[in-house]
Formats: sequence, C-alpha cells, structure tokens
Amino acid sequence: MKITGEIAVVWFKRDLRLQDNEAVFNAITSGKKILFVYIFEESIIQDEHYSKRHWDFVKESIRDINQELLLYNTQVLTVNSEVLSFFRYLMSVSNVTNVYSHIETGILATYNRDKTFKRFCKNNVIEWKENIHNGVFRGRENREGWKEDWENYMKSSQIIFDSTNVSFVTITEIKEIAKNLTIVNLDTEEEKLFQKGGRATALKYLHSFFNKRYKGYAKNISKPTEARESCSRLSPYIAWGNISVREVYQLAISIRSGSRNKRAIDAFISRLKWQAHFIQKFEMECIMEQESINKGFHKLKKNITKKYIYAWRNGKTGIPFIDACMRCLIHTGYLNFRMRAMLVSFFTHNLWQPWQEASKYLSKLFLDFEPGIHFPQLQMQAGETGINTIRIYNPVKNGLEHDPEAVFISKWIPELKGLPLAFKHEPYKMTALEQKMYGFTLGNDYPKPIVDIGVTRKNASDTIWKMRKDPEVIKESYRILNKHVVK
Repeated sequence: MKITGEIAVVWFKRDLRLQDNEAVFNAITSGKKILFVYIFEESIIQDEHYSKRHWDFVKESIRDINQELLLYNTQVLTVNSEVLSFFRYLMSVSNVTNVYSHIETGILATYNRDKTFKRFCKNNVIEWKENIHNGVFRGRENREGWKEDWENYMKSSQIIFDSTNVSFVTITEIKEIAKNLTIVNLDTEEEKLFQKGGRATALKYLHSFFNKRYKGYAKNISKPTEARESCSRLSPYIAWGNISVREVYQLAISIRSGSRNKRAIDAFISRLKWQAHFIQKFEMECIMEQESINKGFHKLKKNITKKYIYAWRNGKTGIPFIDACMRCLIHTGYLNFRMRAMLVSFFTHNLWQPWQEASKYLSKLFLDFEPGIHFPQLQMQAGETGINTIRIYNPVKNGLEHDPEAVFISKWIPELKGLPLAFKHEPYKMTALEQKMYGFTLGNDYPKPIVDIGVTRKNASDTIWKMRKDPEVIKESYRILNKHVVK
C-alpha cells in the first residue's frame, strides 16, 4: 500500500513537543500531509555518550506526544533504523517531498549524520528545512550582535500548535508503513528516582517552580539536598525539548513583574542566557567534544590511572562528599551545578586525570545531557580554556558549607550513618580507638582516601597556573575571547 499525496515529515530529535515547535509549524504551513517520525538510530543508541535512561526519557516524551495526537487520529512513527535506510524505505511507500526538523547542536556522530542526510535530500529532490532551536544560531564566526539576536528570539511570539484543516497520515496508514519496519516499543520500566519525560510532566515542574519553589532558588542553588527542590529541575525537559527555552523565559519575565523575590527570578533568567551562551560556543567550535578548545593545553599530558578512575566512577574515593555526589548521580540522573563542577574538578585536578576520561561516563549519567553545555563545562572546570578562573573545589570545605549536618552524605553513604557528624565528613581522621568505639574500620567499611586532597590540589594549581603563562596558551586565549565573548 502506498500512501497517497505529498508527504511532509516532521523528524523529531531533541524537540519532543508540538507546542512552540517551528518544525511542526513549517510542516503545517506546507499544506501537505504530515507524518511525525522519531528514528531510534542504533549507531546513536550505542554511542558511548548515551545510556538507557536517555532513551527511556525519549520514549516517555513520545508517549506524551501521542496522547495529544490521538485527537487527530495520528501518532509518532517510532522506528529502529538508521536515517538513510528509513527514508529510502519511506520514499518507496510514499511521496516524501519535505522534511522538517531543528538544527541540532549535538555530538559529532549526529552532526556527521546530518551532513550525510543533507546530501541524501539534495540527491533525492527532498527539501529539508532546519529551524533555529532555542536561540542558537549556526554559521556564526563571532559573537557580534549575538546577545541582541538571542533576546529578540526569546521575546518573539511562541508558535501555537494549530491543527485546523491539517491533514495527517492516519494511524491506519502508519500501521501499513510500519509492516516492513522495526517498530520501537515505547514501554519503559517504572523507575521512581528518575524524572519522567514528556511535556505534561515538564509543565508540572515549570508551574510548581514559578508558583512556589523559585523563592529558594538563589539561597539553595549550591546545596545538594535543598537544590533538588529549589532549583527548577527543568534541565532534562529543555535538553530533550519537552518545553522550549522561549516559553520558560517568557513565563519567568511575566512572573517577575509581580514577584517579591525578583533576585531569584533574575538569577534563574541569567542561567537561561548562560545556557544559550555555552551551547552557542559549542555550535561554533565543536572540536571541544574531543580536544581542549585552547590548543596550548594539548601539550598537557596526564597519565591515566585506572584505579583512580574506577574509584571515582563508583563513589569509592574515600572522600565522602565526592562519593555521595557520584552515587546520587548514578541513581537519580541529577546533581546541582556546583556538585557537578566539584566532581569534574576532583577528577581532573586531585586525581590528575584527563577530562576526556570523564566525559562519556558523565554524559551517560546526566539525564539532562546537553552536548553544548557538557563539553565546554568539562574544559572550564578542568582549567583548560585559558580564559576562565581556575577553580579547584575543596570537597571537605564544600561539604561542611553546603551539607553541614551531613544529611546528603548520610543518605548516599549509609555506611557512615553511625558515625559522629565530624567523622561523616572526614572519617579518615578517626583514630584506631575511635574506630573501635563506633564499630567502624576504615579501609573495610569505607575506603581510605585515594589521594591527599591538599597535596594534589597544590600540584594541580601550580601546573595549571604555570601553563597559563605559556605563549601558545596566551595566544589561544586571545583567539577564544575574540571569537566567543559577547560584543
């Protein structure tokens, strides 16, 4: 059976919503029959940056879209295939004339796939239109005028999903198309500790934040326990496109006018701009996925120490606050910004490991993995940009400041629960007598510290600051500033 009429395909990627989605709008205004598609590409699924938690979130998001589409007797065709294979088949059973999607600032694998698909479309006389996504622009050489363009985009009207007089490929027709395809089951396991995907859930988080939770935003943003409620928790919904940054930005602006806590709103809005800044940076210099943006740091050599990496990955470094953060991230997919930065700082400075060895492991864990944030931040926290202040976080000091009662540590490292408060932060300071008194053996019940954080901090600081004076590092720093600083 061949589907009659010209077909416009909406190819969902990281824009899993119908509202304020320009790709959907462009398909509607084309006047052609619309087919919604999500392609689970095995090459991307197996990529080391991703894990099951990401694809479950995507499946939950598609289920949510399908609930909205029931009214129109259509649904998202969810197929397991490589992109070219799928479109070749689709062309054999329908007259595909147009494809609509957003410009994805993704990993190198998706960028190369898109370049290949562009050639495919040209060779097959298919018009592929990509739209700007969340105010990030492709093809920029520098930041001249970028701030104004971003703000104008954020202030522009949202796109309302209007299906009036629109023709969709029906569910029956989709079933016919699917007969010769591998269709992806959208069922997911119930996992209470991960945030659920989908626009409906995203809106619940959005409104609960601006109705009440935002009031503690500025105060609690750095606290690992309190931040779980006081931070917006919108990052996975923005990263996977359940909501647009524009609608979040506009709601924040509207709430601010009548709020008594404008400081918290302003702090939140500043981070929306910060997010766009870093994604734009990665869009303009995607080599950051693999190499330090400052080429002067390519000469910095660090020996890979497998036992350090293993201990860090599994929350067994012997530094309680570090281990609690890692275990929390493993089990929930979320950690506030300061704690993420501290994990990277500890890995790259105290353990003196290359940031590349942390990159894929962390991206697998972050439910809100956003390439444009991930790679620039890794390098910034590793001190390898040449333009940012070198920050080497003291995990004990941070624990005492942001988890003074060791609530967070006790939750994620239950083996320390029975110790007095001071020793929960620094169990390695216990004497043999004290260990016996509390029925606790360091090195058995909990690991001894794998490094001396004072000594390793100094060594890292001395080395990085010395490199900052290297002529090539300085030259690259000027290049980076000229290209990426907002003018």
